Parts: sequence; structure tokens; C-alpha cells
Amino acid sequence: MAWCKLQGAIVSCHSRTRHELTDEKGASSRLLEVVQPVVTRETIKIMLPELTIAYVPSTQIVESKPLPIPTSDSGKFGRFGGKFVPETLVACLNQLELHFENALRDQLFQAELAVALRDYVGRETPLYHAERLSEYYKSMNNGKGPDIYLKREDLSHTGSHKMNNALAQSMIAKRMGCKSVVTATGSGQHGLATAAACAKLGLDCTVFMAAKDMQRQSSNVRLIKLLGAQVEKVEGGFKDAASEAFRYWVGDLERNYHLTGSAVGPHPCPAMVREFQSVIGKETRIQALEKWGGKPDVVVACVGTGSNALGLFHEFIDDRDVRLIGVEAGGMGLESGAHSSSLTTGEVGVYHGAITYLLQDQDGQVIQPHSIAAGMEYPGVGPELSFLKESGRAEFCVANDQEALHAYERLCKLEGIVPSLEAAHALAILDKLVPTLHNGSKVVVNCSGRGDKDAATVFNRGLFDEE
Repeated sequence: MAWCKLQGAIVSCHSRTRHELTDEKGASSRLLEVVQPVVTRETIKIMLPELTIAYVPSTQIVESKPLPIPTSDSGKFGRFGGKFVPETLVACLNQLELHFENALRDQLFQAELAVALRDYVGRETPLYHAERLSEYYKSMNNGKGPDIYLKREDLSHTGSHKMNNALAQSMIAKRMGCKSVVTATGSGQHGLATAAACAKLGLDCTVFMAAKDMQRQSSNVRLIKLLGAQVEKVEGGFKDAASEAFRYWVGDLERNYHLTGSAVGPHPCPAMVREFQSVIGKETRIQALEKWGGKPDVVVACVGTGSNALGLFHEFIDDRDVRLIGVEAGGMGLESGAHSSSLTTGEVGVYHGAITYLLQDQDGQVIQPHSIAAGMEYPGVGPELSFLKESGRAEFCVANDQEALHAYERLCKLEGIVPSLEAAHALAILDKLVPTLHNGSKVVVNCSGRGDKDAATVFNRGLFDEE
């Protein structure tokens, strides 16, 4: 019997007394009673062309009808999402939701954000035709194949898509009268973007980061400190840094603003991140119309927790003729257990305040994730992506560490672009995807971040060593 495992609360307050988890309506989070059984790969079988199968779409979805994303006041995407948090945090999240909704309706805020995105972040980012990369794949098929385009989020200020959300939420924090922003970061790109946005707006900033990530992303750590932010070391991984950031926030709710950079956690956090990242897909639609007079046939993005994938996907969810493909971190291989493929191999549970897919063992304990890309090491994923998986609207597959390294090298040598290792996972799936596509198809890959931060990791793997 498929069932749903219950993970821990988002955080507790400073006291270690046990808190009952509740949603925003005060209902107990006894998930075995309220969550539907998990549909497994054993239930229904389907083949995706040459891609690692991550999910079996439900037979209840009618392909000819549009697929609205179901949402409610609780921030639910189907059965995923919600606010499963200690009661002490419900009021804070409700207040945050109110400020978020007010900001969306405030024309002055939207105008200020638009100017800041243009003049500070450098939007819009180019939709770049990767001609040599396209020819590389066409040369393997008698000169036929898709045209590959890169959405150049690596050219945004601080080097990734993370600035879109960090800047917008920092502006909301200032509107709320908060003096300090607290956040957690994995690859350092969100921490860097948040530190920069806080410096611009005159806010204090504290960034929590795992010790191992501080070591492998040392250049970003130095830049975060240079921008005036304080970096707090945490033992463990990004999930532990995220938990510590929440604890810090709870310690002074009046002064602190918790700025999540990932589309995970309790409502409204995933919705906020997706909303402020959706500029990626909106620009892509306009740019595609200008460049070839239509829409992309396929859009591809890496999936760590979901911010850059949703940023690209969300605009095209109702366009059923546009394939949405997310690429998770296969790490050392799914069979090894050392990976970060929660949509591919995970089960449904509650983690960091929301119902989603998680890497967990038979006892419901979180399994430590692994990826060569620091930004993809998280045992869960955003609830909206979990819904897109379960509904069958999006396809999910995996690329392992070695495949990502080869894609990293290929883009460097063919296009003179150094992608992040996170983006390299999305590029890696082209090896399996391209042979399945029609000649002249248009593929957009989200190049979500710059790769100089990963140079030390790449060099340590000996990828460019001379023979």
C-alpha cells in the first residue's frame, strides 16, 4: 500500500518543546488520513523517448484540455504545498502573504521593480542561438536536428537567475519595515544575490551556508562578505542551512525577514519565488516570437528545488504543444543512492512546511542528497513541480555528475560560455533528447547561472588535464 510519510516541522522556536503541526486552517497534519495514496511507477507504465523515467502520468488527465494549476488560499497545488508549520509561524506567514499580494497589486511597486530589473539586474537577458552546439548535434544525424537556444540568466547581475527573486523580496522586506534579511544558500548564488540586493537597499543580511558548500564555493563566500553580509557556517548540507535560517528568523520575527530563494517551504514562499522568477518564461515567449515567429517546442531546465525551472516553465504550462522537461541531479547514479533525484525516486511527505516529494528511507527519515552541483543538493523539491510531475504535464529525467561535467566542457569549447554545474545538468540531457526531436524543432535551455564559481570543482575532477 502506498502511503505518505511525515517529516519534521519547518523549525521549532528556540525552545525544544514539541509543537503540533497545523495547516493554515488549524487542521492537524495527520497525513495518512488526509493525503491520497501515492501513484507509483508500478501502477501505470509509460515510455518517454530515451529519457530516464521519473514519473508515470495519471490517466485522469485529458490531453486535449488545458491544465490549470489548482491553487487556493492555502497555496495548494493539487495535494501538494500548504502551510504545515508550528502555530507560532502561521500568523507570520499570513502577514507575508498579505504583503506579497499587496505588492502584486501595487502599480508603484511593480514599476519600481521593473526599473530595478532593467537597470540593476540587466534584464531582459538574451535568448541566444547556440549555433555551434546545434551543429554539433546535427552532425550526428546527417545535418538534421533541432535549433538550440540558451536563455542567458548567467548574464544577470551576480551571475544567475537568483537576483530576480532576491531583489523583489528584499524590496518587500523593506516595505514591511524589516531591518534585517536572513537566508540560506547552497551554491552561493542566492546568497550572493541576496547580499547584493540588501546592500542596494540598506538592509542587514545574514546568510547561512553548509561548511562543505562554503569550501567548494569559496569565491562566492568571499563576495558575499565583501557585499557586507554575514556568513554563518552550518554543519551538514543545504537542508541544514535552511533549517538554521528559519530558526534565526523565528528568534526575532519583528526585525528579521526570511528570504527564501527556492520554490520550497510553506505558502506563500513557493508562490513568491515562482512569481518573481516567471519573468524568465515571459521574456522567452516574446523573444521566441521575435526570433522565429512562434513558441519553443521544448523548454529544458535543471531541477534542484525548482526556482529556475518554474521560472521558465510557468509561462508555458497552458501551452500543451510545449514540452516541459526538468533535469534532476543523478549524482553518482540512481542505483548508488548518492543523488538528488527526489522527483525520480522520492515519496510524498511533509518537509520544511509543505507536502512534496522527498528522498526518504523506509522509516521516513530524510536521505542525504548528493550532487556535484551544490545548488542541486536538497532532499525535496517545490510543491508546484511535484504537481506537474503527478499530473503528467512535465517530464523529469536525470543527468549524473559525469554527464554534467561533459556538458560543462562542451559548452565552454563550442560556444565560449561557461555554465554553472547546475545548468550543465540541463545541457547534459540534450545527448538523449536531441535524437528524438524533429528537424528544425526549437529547444530552449535555461542557462541558469555562471560557471566560474564551479571552476575549482571542475579542475579538481581533472576534466581539462592535459594527457
